[in-house]
Amino acid sequence: MQFENSVSVVTGAGSGIGREIALGLWREGSTVCLLDRDSERLSTFIQTVEGEHARVRLFAVDINREDDVLNAVTRIQEEFTRIDILVHSAGAFLYGEWESISLKDFDLLYKTNLRAPVLLTKALLPALRTSRGQIVFINSSAGRSARAKVGAYSTTKYGLCAFADSLREEVNSAGIRVISAYPGRTATPMQELVCRLDGSEYRPDRLLSPEDVASTVVHAMGLPRTAEITDICIRPMVKAN
Repeated sequence: MQFENSVSVVTGAGSGIGREIALGLWREGSTVCLLDRDSERLSTFIQTVEGEHARVRLFAVDINREDDVLNAVTRIQEEFTRIDILVHSAGAFLYGEWESISLKDFDLLYKTNLRAPVLLTKALLPALRTSRGQIVFINSSAGRSARAKVGAYSTTKYGLCAFADSLREEVNSAGIRVISAYPGRTATPMQELVCRLDGSEYRPDRLLSPEDVASTVVHAMGLPRTAEITDICIRPMVKAN
């Protein structure tokens, strides 16, 4: 129970990597505040913990709506005197050549993948300074290598990388650790969408599992305070041809 008595905030917690990280933190004793736009997916988390939900708080939040995010922050801070961990796992995907992508769609992608993490981080940063907390950004391999037809997505993920790296330089002296995770193809609803859009077969058995990524991230957060993992690159063992 290495995170006992801590409070964690996790976005995109209704499915995939975010859900598994939230479960990992909960199992290690943290009270988890789960943010996701899909209230039905959030409710399945309660079923997973089999009624032991005293340390679970659910927030149906559209992170693209500033008022939603700030209202959730207010409710969390009214209930808890501290925030120890912030995990950004919510994300959106856009596929297509630059010539075919509308600015409206790109703006929505940017708001989800970059603006929302900046907004939520800024809102919780004073509390994280007080607790000498930790911030985790679930990025993507596309945030390190841009390819044709995923350029818009990569652009927002490169931006998220820059935000995390510059933030780390600013807050390390306050004792705050900042981790960026760059998972390769992972068996999540988003990856299923990616495969459908690019015409490839969705083979979960050949991909990372969300549990793979989550256990690695939770372990990194559990390191002694004498150490800091800044970047995690994790790939499926079975490589695509």
